[in-house]
Amino acid sequence: MLNLLLNENMKIYRRMRTWMLVVALVLTTIGFLTAQHFTVKPAEVANASWKTNIQQQIKNDQRMLTVMNRGNDWKARVTSRINVNQYHLTHNLPPTDETLWGNILKAADLVVVVTVFTVVIAADSVAGEFSSGTIKLLLIRPVSRSKILLSKYVSTVVFSVLLLLILFISAFIVSGVLQGFHDIGVPYVYASGDGVVHTKNIVQEAISTYLYQCVQMIITVTMAFMISTVFRSSSIAIALSVGIMFAGSSIVSFLSQFSWAKYYLFENTDLTQYLNGTPNIPGMTLSFSITVILGYFLTFIALSWIVFKKRDIAA
Repeated sequence: MLNLLLNENMKIYRRMRTWMLVVALVLTTIGFLTAQHFTVKPAEVANASWKTNIQQQIKNDQRMLTVMNRGNDWKARVTSRINVNQYHLTHNLPPTDETLWGNILKAADLVVVVTVFTVVIAADSVAGEFSSGTIKLLLIRPVSRSKILLSKYVSTVVFSVLLLLILFISAFIVSGVLQGFHDIGVPYVYASGDGVVHTKNIVQEAISTYLYQCVQMIITVTMAFMISTVFRSSSIAIALSVGIMFAGSSIVSFLSQFSWAKYYLFENTDLTQYLNGTPNIPGMTLSFSITVILGYFLTFIALSWIVFKKRDIAA
């Protein structure tokens, strides 16, 4: 098994395409965070201190609560924002967006780039062997097909984790250069659904956010791996996986109005909804989402294994 893993990793990292993806990820992180940092702001906001800006935001939110009524959910969100901002002022804590960790949390949105890059590798893992004809050379080894398939999947997942680490480290360095490394130990302040303010370790929050985002990455990569195995086409695997991921995520808010939508895969893959205790659909829990994700995950793995075991290589 070790030799199979070494062989699959060699195939991944010896290709120029792999290192181009790594460089592209680093450049994307730099560009994204730089653009976020230098976003054009009104002069009165850009030139004022964070305390002045927060005080103004509190006044604006309080004014909105008195003149507008958009339902209880809207009131709860605005009230929570007021409470969080007031906590920052009272305890002299700069808002997360004004610190290094704020940029790192924003960079978590780039996990979708990591997902797309890994899908490219996953889609070619099995399909590429069939298209090039090297699958015959691989299967003449005295090793079971299950171990061969497992080595390919594990190598792909390890590559995705490597890209995730590169994203996190790049975001940390770039954010430090842009924001400075001061305020590195400030806590993360948030409000739960009932408006009560809580604090937690900011490092824990950042790592949790990336790990929770990683769940959707793993399930999408597994889906691409399954499609690659079933259809033996890397282009179909890439197109379907990326298309389903973006289309599936974009209709999440629409489907959340239906009770059955809690069984929909992409309603559950964003586990960050549980970080602050506000799930997309009332009644959903972290354990429920994990169960649903595991169900889809095992289905994708089972389909890959069954098809690969029974595939006629001569066909």
